[in-house]
Amino acid sequence: MLNLGILGLGEGRSTISAALASEKITLKIICDANEELCRQRAKEFGFYNFTTNYQRLLDDPEIEVIAIYTPDHLHAEHVKQALIHGKHVVCTKPFIDDLSVANELIRLSEQSGKKVFVGQSSRFFEPVKRQRRDFEAGLIGELITIEGHYHADHRWFLEKGWSLKQSFKWLYGGLSHPTDFIRWYLPEIEEVMGYGMLSANGAAAGLKNQDTMHFIFKAKDGRIARVSGAYTGPVQPNLRDSEMSCILRGTEGCSQADYMDLRYAVTTNTGEEQLITWEHKLKHYFRFEGKSHHAGEYQNYLEYFAQCLDEGTTAYPDLKEGIGTIALLQAMDRSLATGLPVKIDAILEEYGISKESISLQPMANG
Repeated sequence: MLNLGILGLGEGRSTISAALASEKITLKIICDANEELCRQRAKEFGFYNFTTNYQRLLDDPEIEVIAIYTPDHLHAEHVKQALIHGKHVVCTKPFIDDLSVANELIRLSEQSGKKVFVGQSSRFFEPVKRQRRDFEAGLIGELITIEGHYHADHRWFLEKGWSLKQSFKWLYGGLSHPTDFIRWYLPEIEEVMGYGMLSANGAAAGLKNQDTMHFIFKAKDGRIARVSGAYTGPVQPNLRDSEMSCILRGTEGCSQADYMDLRYAVTTNTGEEQLITWEHKLKHYFRFEGKSHHAGEYQNYLEYFAQCLDEGTTAYPDLKEGIGTIALLQAMDRSLATGLPVKIDAILEEYGISKESISLQPMANG
């Protein structure tokens, strides 16, 4: 059993549910700066060991892993303190928002021997896991191109006051999910070009940054990919489309994983067409408030991380892969601002991050 402490009880709500339901995790303590939120979560889950002081988690010798779900700009400092205090780390995406601290975090992880796992939850839904397994088994041949999108009517999200601040960007808060799919299959992205706009709905609500975006990526081997995101307008019925999808087009077949719809379609190298769904796992993935929280994928990735720690293997995305993805997102952000293509290596060089230090995930993944 892995002893876990949770910092940040907004998104961390799903992690509380995941940890309490898991046979591989023991939840020791939960923490948030907002005492009322601590009390609310304690009552909701019947788990009353809470604190408003992060230092209690850091100083607790029984806690092996700290799971971090605080606001993005606090991630780097919270991860740093966890590593200094000898804790393994789970950190939600986006991993950090300041690449100037990347080398320090790499050094601290190496010195402490503690692992950092980025909770890129979209990799841990059933359709996406099945798509990855089929790809690694060669069912669609060699990858030609990949397409990802995240189109959602998230106007309800704009009721959160902080979402209307200048610091909030859907690029990091939403589009980072399908962008992670791109880097998962094409880790060596060389250049990105994108356009974005603020929709009439977003502008009327007071949103400060783009809510509608399209990007094209070019890998170092010449392959291309694309991603799109739209967040403040109506969407198609899920029988017609999925809010988030990953489409792989290969030399011998094609596959499409529809994220929260728990639906997967594949045309294999034999010409066979398959459609697979996982309705029987709805209660595992979606436990409260419809689909706004999907605790099942958090449980999946916590148990994956626990297994990797037990086996002495690396859980992906790890710290270095997480840093590489942030470099890609910042290149995308710069392309939106300039209207020009941006080289990812230029971002790394700007922050003094060695290209060799950014790990590339092997194709075999847990």
